[in-house]
Amino acid sequence: MDFNISVYGEIPLGDGWRLLITSTTISTWFAMVVLISLAVVVRIKVKNFTPVPVTRFQKVIEALVELFENFGKGTLSEKYHFTDLGSWFFGMFALIWTMNLSGLLGFRPATADVMTTAAFGISTFIILHYTWIKVRAPKGYIKDFMQPNPLFFPINLISEIALPVALSFRLFGNVLGGVIILGMVYGMFPVFMRLGIPAALHVYFDLFSGSLQAFIFTILSMTFIRSKLPD
Repeated sequence: MDFNISVYGEIPLGDGWRLLITSTTISTWFAMVVLISLAVVVRIKVKNFTPVPVTRFQKVIEALVELFENFGKGTLSEKYHFTDLGSWFFGMFALIWTMNLSGLLGFRPATADVMTTAAFGISTFIILHYTWIKVRAPKGYIKDFMQPNPLFFPINLISEIALPVALSFRLFGNVLGGVIILGMVYGMFPVFMRLGIPAALHVYFDLFSGSLQAFIFTILSMTFIRSKLPD
């Protein structure tokens, strides 16, 4: 039972640099191919969309888009015109969700790699501070770090740095936990019994828990950003 990230090959880049092709890379490429393919299909079919949806495909696509638009309006104040970030977080949710679901096909989810979840956490961190500075201006932004007293500046700074770390490790820990449990279960059963209990656990960890973790990560990111916007 090896829970480490597997290396399947490498691409030399010169000067001693190389690009490793790992299980994380393959899972990420899989998610990208699925989402890009879906985007192409939607782009082709969108010209046939009607003002009142009549096909199931259009209903599903519009429901997903409206869901995150409403989350953007409900979570990110329309007063500051940041509701368009709902589109960004829709893409983030779709990518995390697809990565998590890749476990159903035998891939090691890319979100079980802390480097992947750290990238998502850092992106939220950058957007949070961009919106914070844009609303409060540099002077107000720095002043907020001094609240309620300038002596609290180091604590407030550490708190902000800890945010992307907490976000990334939360997603990473939950997904990796599922990978470890599934690996242990596979190791307990002989080959001919691996289509029963392990398959059912895949439905829970990859489908149910994977969808839930993608949703929670996205909502937490939006909530943290909203917390920095004045009422």
